[in-house]
Amino acid sequence: MIHRRTLLAAAVVPGVLAIAGRLAPARAETDSFQDFIAALRKEALHAGISARTLDQSLHGIHANQRVLELDRHQPEFTMTWDRYRALVVNDQRIAAGREAIRNNRALMQRVSAQFGVDPGAVMGIWGLESNYGTRTGDFHVVEALATLAWDGRRASFFRFELMAALKILDHGDITPVRMIGSYAGAMGQPQFMPTSYLRMAVDFDGDGKRDIWNSRPDVLGSIANYLARSGWRAGEGWGQRVQVPADFDANLTHRRNRRPVQEWTQLGVQPVDGERLPAGDATRAVVLPAGPGGEAYLVGEGFFAIRRYNPSDFYALGVGLLGDLVGA
Repeated sequence: MIHRRTLLAAAVVPGVLAIAGRLAPARAETDSFQDFIAALRKEALHAGISARTLDQSLHGIHANQRVLELDRHQPEFTMTWDRYRALVVNDQRIAAGREAIRNNRALMQRVSAQFGVDPGAVMGIWGLESNYGTRTGDFHVVEALATLAWDGRRASFFRFELMAALKILDHGDITPVRMIGSYAGAMGQPQFMPTSYLRMAVDFDGDGKRDIWNSRPDVLGSIANYLARSGWRAGEGWGQRVQVPADFDANLTHRRNRRPVQEWTQLGVQPVDGERLPAGDATRAVVLPAGPGGEAYLVGEGFFAIRRYNPSDFYALGVGLLGDLVGA
């Protein structure tokens, strides 16, 4: 997960930046890029990656101008919570998600049982990251990462990701031509960066490969595994919308300010829509995505697990809300 991409833009329109194009390099490539590739090859061989994999992966690649243009000219904008929510939790995405969960109900039950993660959270991430697998990007990952590692704003970061991508290819999980993703190297339906893939992807269909591009069991299992290893607690959910008093102290509303639910109740936090607040000694935080006077949410460990997938409060709330509606 790129801490990783333009967080809001990528969530609003999955794959919007993944329109591949191999144009002339942004600056005169001369021998510079090929010198980089030659040095990379030596490093990869030293790291144990086979010459065969490198021949297949690096042959014929060039610096991709479109990748550099997108990296250098990422949109700068301010997105309000109301606008963000309307864009990501919309009727089309909800309807597509409900159809997706109907078509994969038995699979989701197995995934949820193994990893202890609510189906809604998995579906929410799947929906925001790739619109349930329909928008995964069109860039060849090795070429995109090599371009950014050669002449990008964060060359060392992308070089590390590039080496991870080569390790994936060397293992045989996917071929170079099918390793497709975003311009920044986020791959497949969950949009994993290569290092996240190495840590979190699973072979849930048992065919010996972790195929997050085409295998729905591997896609959903990998998302669930990511959440489980990021602190998701079975049965707790991510959070819920609540109501706070008009004079509620906004200084208390930050995700790091976790308190027992009983304390929040004493401060006037109340459930809405007929729901109940968590019982016992559960600790939660209150967040106000639109600021004082706007919507309020009481969030727990599930929210923080989602946020480790993509470090944005808007994203975590969007995943939670979408997942609740899709799973309803």
